[in-house]
Amino acid sequence: MEAIYARQSVDKKDSISIESQIELCRNECTGEPKIYSDKGYSGKNTDRPAFQKMMQAVERGEIEKIIVYRLDRISRSITDFGRIWEILKAHNTEFISVNEKFDTSTPVGRAMVYIIMVFAQLERETIAERIKDNYYQRAKRGAFLGGPAPFGFKIQRTKIGGKAASMLVPDGNIEVVRQIFNKYAYAGMSLSKIAAWLTETGVSGIGRKTWDNVSISRILHNPAYVKADADVYYYYRGKGLILYNDIDEFTGEKGLWLWGKRDRSAAKYTDLHEQLLAIAAHDGVIDSQTFLACQKRLDENRQIKNTGSGKYTWLSGLVKCANCGYSLRVIHTGNYLYFNCSGKTNLHLCNVKHSERIEDVEAQAEEQIQAEIDRLSSVATPEPKADSHNAEKIEVAKIDEQISHLMDKLEEANEITMRYINARMVELDARRTELLNKINAAPEHKTIKLPNCRFRELDFDSKKEVAQLLVKRIDVSPESVKVIFK
Repeated sequence: MEAIYARQSVDKKDSISIESQIELCRNECTGEPKIYSDKGYSGKNTDRPAFQKMMQAVERGEIEKIIVYRLDRISRSITDFGRIWEILKAHNTEFISVNEKFDTSTPVGRAMVYIIMVFAQLERETIAERIKDNYYQRAKRGAFLGGPAPFGFKIQRTKIGGKAASMLVPDGNIEVVRQIFNKYAYAGMSLSKIAAWLTETGVSGIGRKTWDNVSISRILHNPAYVKADADVYYYYRGKGLILYNDIDEFTGEKGLWLWGKRDRSAAKYTDLHEQLLAIAAHDGVIDSQTFLACQKRLDENRQIKNTGSGKYTWLSGLVKCANCGYSLRVIHTGNYLYFNCSGKTNLHLCNVKHSERIEDVEAQAEEQIQAEIDRLSSVATPEPKADSHNAEKIEVAKIDEQISHLMDKLEEANEITMRYINARMVELDARRTELLNKINAAPEHKTIKLPNCRFRELDFDSKKEVAQLLVKRIDVSPESVKVIFK
């Protein structure tokens, strides 16, 4: 049996229809062929219903010859076609392309198949590379890269570098964004608490009525909001990103674009290795200190993982054996809950016998945490202003680069040039020290008053949140409970 295969991605004026393809292929048939056609399917892969049915018929030995109008109707991938061609050869199925004028029943026809497919693959990869390069050029200019605008922004058409482009401008929700960052950075609110607050206040703009941890986390991670300065530059460079802009362009005014190909199993903002970062055209709205305070807390949350997820006590993940330093785990016997040392039971490294009741340890910890809350509430806590030393930090970075360059030159220097290099390095180091002293000088602050609270009256989840925020660890021994604060 002979078969005709036709495919058309989309209807275009300059593309040949499926009906026309079939009519041209009929001229190569000796009898009435079986017709297989896929409309609206791309040739980038072989996931097409009619094509799959035809290949199943080939493997059953029902098809002796396949006729197509053009080779790329079968596939645009040399890898896919190579696999298809091996199946056709294994089942003695001939292949004819009307447009390219070749027949695989001849050696020349078989050679032509591979040559044409190589060029088809080259054309497809060239188009993809051109699209990617255009995308990267838009990012380098700071233009909006497409998709929905981040919460708190809207898209506005403009010109960047004399070319039409899109950029972000704040909308009515930008004040909500500022509150989200401030609550997470300074008020100690968790992602879930912020999400609940936004849902209760009826804030919309994310496509649904309710907020969740993921939607808050995406906002806090997104560098489009930050006023990118030297500190932000160093933060992202330390994450292994590719930065398109030099540090002197991080002036503390513009936001950032983060993009790049990544493993689909990796989160966009948590796995930043080899992602790309560029200065955006729009103004940032969150100062770098607040943004980086949020990033630090988010990073710590990832390191904690499941620590503190216990259901029996809000102390979970914090209580340690004062003797060996290993975690204390909860032993549940009927209505009796007590602690046991994992260093003793699991690793046999501890000789202290723990049997402290959970409620007793919680009571002593509550007293110490309340005392710390009272102390903090009576102290004016500094809230950082916008960084006033960004220019100095940029100059330090450039001096470091110059010193590194001069160090390389020392390997090739003679006695005379070495004298001048050393003198220049001394001069640069003196300037560097001067700048660092200025940067490290006590900054100006405005102060805020921390609200007081009665820790003992908080619910289970709130106690756990406050403890995770304030406490580094709690050392427990049969004689004492000592809370170590961050």
